[in-house]
Amino acid sequence: MKFGVFYEMQLPRPWREDSEYTLFQNALAQVEAADRLGYDYAWEVEHHFLEEYSHSAAPEVFLGAASQRTKNIRLGYGIVQLTTNQPHRVAEKVATLDLVSGGRVEFGMGEGAGPAELHPFNIRVRDKRERWIEAVKATIPMFTKTNWSFDGEYYKFPARNVVPKPVQKPHPPLWVACSNIQTIAQAGAWGLGALGFTFISPEAAKAWAHRYYNCLLHRSDLITDYPTNPNIAMVSGFMCAETDEEAREKAAGWTFFIFALSYYGRHGVDAPGEGDLWAAYQDWRHSDKARQAVDNALVGSPETIRRKLRAFQDAHVDQVILLNQAGKTSHQDILDSLELFAREVMPEFHDREAEHAQWKADVLSGRLELEELSTEPYDLYSHQNEDIVRLTPEQLKAQMAAKEAARAAAGED
Repeated sequence: MKFGVFYEMQLPRPWREDSEYTLFQNALAQVEAADRLGYDYAWEVEHHFLEEYSHSAAPEVFLGAASQRTKNIRLGYGIVQLTTNQPHRVAEKVATLDLVSGGRVEFGMGEGAGPAELHPFNIRVRDKRERWIEAVKATIPMFTKTNWSFDGEYYKFPARNVVPKPVQKPHPPLWVACSNIQTIAQAGAWGLGALGFTFISPEAAKAWAHRYYNCLLHRSDLITDYPTNPNIAMVSGFMCAETDEEAREKAAGWTFFIFALSYYGRHGVDAPGEGDLWAAYQDWRHSDKARQAVDNALVGSPETIRRKLRAFQDAHVDQVILLNQAGKTSHQDILDSLELFAREVMPEFHDREAEHAQWKADVLSGRLELEELSTEPYDLYSHQNEDIVRLTPEQLKAQMAAKEAARAAAGED
């Protein structure tokens, strides 16, 4: 199993004049430390207008700076919003980052969120999937073709040679954001690496891993011509400390992450420049849902986290991406957590990477056939619903039944 670190650039209020400067400088120091400690990936998101939740609008700038302070760690767009960028600019930025990093880029692609992000770019939410698919078709050939034009519904451009070209040939590995868990199966059919959030349980992880690989192998539906990237990565809230109690005390950042994501999903941007998510979060942070979120995350002592990770390793998750920079988690606590995890937890799972690679080779070659496991008990989960707290299948079904009943009642009225 491989490990990454994940950055949304969270910055709860109140802000000082130097708050954003300090945030970015600390994050660069953390990625530099992660590289020195042997972490495999650093992922940086692209979001727009989501105050406090994400101040990361230009991931290639941050990753470009990180590339000059690191040697080995892979640098991942997690993700580029293809819908809010022109295809040529995406290809140019990805290739340039690959050049300055010495060929260490991972190219994650996504649609963007809801109206809060898309409407200022004059993009309708209802069109975002079709626009994203067309953007993939328009962008990927730019990495290899020297004379490329495109005439689609959303993107049209005359023949050009998009330069520069990336170091990695034909281009960096391709990933897709799986905000809705059902996209994992689609990612397999597309032949793209799946970037998602923590599974509800190891059983769910195994079922979705089987479905992902079976779609990749038997229900292939590539969007355009590219080499497949068979990988499943999951993002999890994270805090490693000497004891479970200490880790839980320092893990409030993860619950703020969940609250803020849920808030924007429900309300959008309702008061630009005037909101205060940190203040609104204070009542929720002590709720049962917040406590459950910490229980379900990779929060605890090294032994507690090792136990949780073994279950996901047995489900053949390729990479766990650790979300440590969240809420008001201090720079020092993040560094201490990364160091303790690297020393006490990571070696066990890195040592089994060859075993996992052999399993994957057997699956991809057909030597090992994966049974079709039902994902139905876990199909209802999507982190863009009310919140991304992991509910049990029974709770999910009850929640969906209540929603259906409410919709039916509204229709009768």
